[in-house]
Amino acid sequence: MGVHATGSILRGNAMRSVACRPRANRWAREHAASGRGSGRSSVSRPCRGRRRGPVAAAAQPSKDAPLVVVGSANCDLVLSLDRVPDAGETLAARSLETHPGGKGANQAAAAACLGQRTCFVGQVGDDSSGTYMRHELAARGVDLAALRSVPGVPTGTAVIMLDQTGENRIIIVGGANTHLPWDHLPQREGAGSAGALIAGAGALLLQREVPGTEVNVAAAQAARAAGVHVVLDCGGQEGPLEDGLLEACDTISPNETELARMTGLPTATDAEVLAAAESMLSDGKRQVLVKLGSKGSVLVRSGEEPIRQPAIPAPEVVDTTGAGDCFTAAFAVAFLEGKAPAECMRFAAAAASLCVRRMGAMSSMPSRAEVEALLREG
Repeated sequence: MGVHATGSILRGNAMRSVACRPRANRWAREHAASGRGSGRSSVSRPCRGRRRGPVAAAAQPSKDAPLVVVGSANCDLVLSLDRVPDAGETLAARSLETHPGGKGANQAAAAACLGQRTCFVGQVGDDSSGTYMRHELAARGVDLAALRSVPGVPTGTAVIMLDQTGENRIIIVGGANTHLPWDHLPQREGAGSAGALIAGAGALLLQREVPGTEVNVAAAQAARAAGVHVVLDCGGQEGPLEDGLLEACDTISPNETELARMTGLPTATDAEVLAAAESMLSDGKRQVLVKLGSKGSVLVRSGEEPIRQPAIPAPEVVDTTGAGDCFTAAFAVAFLEGKAPAECMRFAAAAASLCVRRMGAMSSMPSRAEVEALLREG
C-alpha cells in the first residue's frame, strides 16, 4: 500500500482471518481462488523485462549488490466511489477490486520491475492471501527467501476508498506485518538469513508499516554496522520515529505532512518545507528527500543547494495509491546505479507519473522500458 500526499490512513491492530480473493487467472484457478465481490476479476499485470531467480548476498556493498526491502505486504481491497461517504451515510461503490500491496511489497516490486535485483524481507499469513502475495511478488522477479509465513496469523489487509479524482483514503489492518517476533530478522549467520542479506545489500529500504523498534531499528542498525546505505520512507504510521532509527538512516524520505509531523514545523510553503528538511540535516542526516505529490519533490543535502524536481504530468490520474512507494523505490534504484542526485529524482518522477495512470498499487508499477521511454519524451 502506498499513500499519496493528500491521502489519509487509519490503522487497526487486530483482525479476523479473512483472506482476500486472488484474481481469476490461471494461477487463481489452480489455487481455487474466486473473483471480486462485484463478480468481475481484478487485473494485476507483472512488469515486463523483469529479472528472476534468487539473489545471493554480496560480500561487500556495491552497485551490483541487491536492494533489500524490509517492510509490509498487504492485500489491497480497492473500492471505487463517486465520492467518499459522510459520517452516517451509505453509498454504493462502482466496483471492488483486489490488488497486491503493502508499502514494502510495493517498493520491492517497483524496484524489480525497473531491473534491480531485489530481496524482500517480510511476513505474510499462512492463508490464501499470503499465497497470493507470494505469487504476485515472485511474478515480478522479487527474491522471497526471507519472506516468512506466520502460522495462524492472517495476511495484512488494506481497505482503500478511491474517489473519482484518483485520491485515496486507506484503512490498514496489520495482520502478519505487525506480529512479533520477527524471528528471521536479526539472524546474521548463513547465506539465507535476513541479516546476511542486509549486510550484503547495496542499499536497505525501510517504511513504517511494520514494528519500528523490533524491525526497522534492528534492520537499520544491522545495515549501518555493515556500511550499507539506509533509505527510510517515513510513510505508514502517525507516531513519532523510534529511538535510534533516524541515527541509522542516510536518506530520509517523508511527504510534506510527515515532514511537518516529524519536525513540528509548518510545511505549507516551499520555504517552510526547506526549513523543516534542513532542520533534520542538523541531526547529521546526509539527505532529506521530500515528496510533494503533484508539486514534485525536493532533495535537501547538507551544504548544497536544494535540488527540485517538478512532477511529470499524467494525461489522466487513475489511482494515486502506490505512487509514493514507486517514487522512493525508483530513487533507490537510480542511486544504486550511480546516477547523480538530479538524475535520480527525474527517474523517480517518471516512474511515479506512470504509476498513477493505472489502477492498483503493485499492479501499476512501471517497467524499465516504460520509464526510459517517458524520459526520452522530455
